[in-house]
Amino acid sequence: MSFTLHNKVRIVTAASLFDGHDAAINIMRRILQAKGAEIIHLGHNRSVAEIVECAIEEDVQGIAITSYQGGHVEFFKYMKDLLDQNGCGHIKIFGGGGGTILPEEIRLLHQYGITRIYSPDDGRRMGLEGMIEDVVRQCDFDVTTLPAPKKPMTLGEAKDVRQIARAITLCELCQPQTQAAPAKNIPILGITGTGGAGKSSVTDEVVRRFLHQFPEQTIAVISVDPSKKKTGGALLGDRIRMNAISHPRAYMRSLATRDDNTALSAHVAEALQVVKAAGYDLVILESAGVGQSDASILEYADISLYVMTPEYGAASQLEKINMLDYADLICINKFDKAGALDALHDVRKQYKRNHGLWEAKDQDLPVVGTIAAQFNDPGVNLLFGALLAQLSKKFTLDWLSQTGTAASSLESTSTKTQIIPPKRVRYLAEIADQNRAYDAAAQQEQAMATRLYQLQGALSQLPAGSAPAVAIAALVEQIQKELKPASLQAIQAWPQLQDQYAKDVFEYEVRGKSITQPMTTTSLSGSRIPKVILPTYKDWGDVLRWQQQENVPGEFPYTAGVFELKRQGEDPTRMFAGEGGPERTNKRF
Repeated sequence: MSFTLHNKVRIVTAASLFDGHDAAINIMRRILQAKGAEIIHLGHNRSVAEIVECAIEEDVQGIAITSYQGGHVEFFKYMKDLLDQNGCGHIKIFGGGGGTILPEEIRLLHQYGITRIYSPDDGRRMGLEGMIEDVVRQCDFDVTTLPAPKKPMTLGEAKDVRQIARAITLCELCQPQTQAAPAKNIPILGITGTGGAGKSSVTDEVVRRFLHQFPEQTIAVISVDPSKKKTGGALLGDRIRMNAISHPRAYMRSLATRDDNTALSAHVAEALQVVKAAGYDLVILESAGVGQSDASILEYADISLYVMTPEYGAASQLEKINMLDYADLICINKFDKAGALDALHDVRKQYKRNHGLWEAKDQDLPVVGTIAAQFNDPGVNLLFGALLAQLSKKFTLDWLSQTGTAASSLESTSTKTQIIPPKRVRYLAEIADQNRAYDAAAQQEQAMATRLYQLQGALSQLPAGSAPAVAIAALVEQIQKELKPASLQAIQAWPQLQDQYAKDVFEYEVRGKSITQPMTTTSLSGSRIPKVILPTYKDWGDVLRWQQQENVPGEFPYTAGVFELKRQGEDPTRMFAGEGGPERTNKRF
């Protein structure tokens, strides 16, 4: 079944709060993209407030959620309530959760106003693609024809982001409105770089530091991702890395290029005018991943930051990167990777060549190594200080003085904070080596125990004092000396262990207190079932192997548990969504 979209469909996808199951939503959003939709993907474990804020800022037609955590009724109801409270009841809500969402709960949610909750029966009847096509069809409407919301926002935003989002949507549809000139000169920071360099992570770290350093300032982020030439769909996934934008003083809008050979949308200029007219104090423009020759962001940015990684190939490849000629700052992200210091040296060297700075010191060059994935990374702190210095100088701002810091030297770089010290990086390998060595030694002991059992059996059949008996007795004595005392003791204690576990009750001591436990349970048919059954081995090698590799509960190597027996009433219980059953989870939500 095929169909044609009449509008550009934008949908937010995510997995619900306390839900770590993202396999299903990843499948859904990929098929949604293949059907031509632009997907703003948030990933898993997302709260209602995060999802609704994103949907409003992105001016989407729909929200698609998977929920497997048991609190779906309250989760979807609260989402609907929050959209209605903020005047965005037109945004359709779709969801699914397999068998965790009961048919009566689906009917309840549909009556409440949720557009569609898909059940396993829907999957069998409609098929996976059929369900996705149903979502896209219901979202195929023009949001610009809807009346402007009149209700005040309840999300605590510093500005009415609904108007900003709708104005950008009109720009994307080639219906730009005339924007008032901003009352002040607002700087635009352009962040560009190769795909996978960590631009979004760097952007998020800059946003976090800006909001922290300037409690009265606001910031807007325009992020661009490429559209697929084949389907027209797009994955606008930069929000996955954004942890700081869910803030009243921050606004983010994701744009698809809607072209297959550009790093920026054709409507970037209009979108920038919208957020500048809205009065944001700083605007960040993040491009899609670019190639070596792309420098298109320079047309829009007042200050440009080029993000790259140490993995660019040979040093000669640096000569082909246009942005090394024009970028105001260069960030070598993922600085914890091998060869990072060499990359920093090579990039600084190339920067000197490009700008004719033959006598410049390395620490004076605008090149810094960062690890954006690391909290409070020193390299990112240096980068942020350098950005403030350049912005303050170019726009005569007093941001540096407000932070109480001066522009610092870029001589130092990021250093990886080691979770596991370098000398212990083989910790798990050492454990595995120890286990293999133990198994190898145990096999040798078991082979000697088998031989000892065979010799003792032969000795018992020979006349005492005969020449063969004397020779075998000598071999027995030799093997007994070679066997470890613990192995001999385990073999000798085997009959006693069998007797102990054959009794009706089992006695053991815990912290000086004698504990008595029944050794059997009675089935519904009246059969007595032992809790622990020992093997019926006779060969001492088999006996030793079982004790060294399995053994009874409470004895090394503890494969049957670290306690002798579980006490009655201590059986494990399957917990739903981490705490109680579905009713408890819904109440908690």
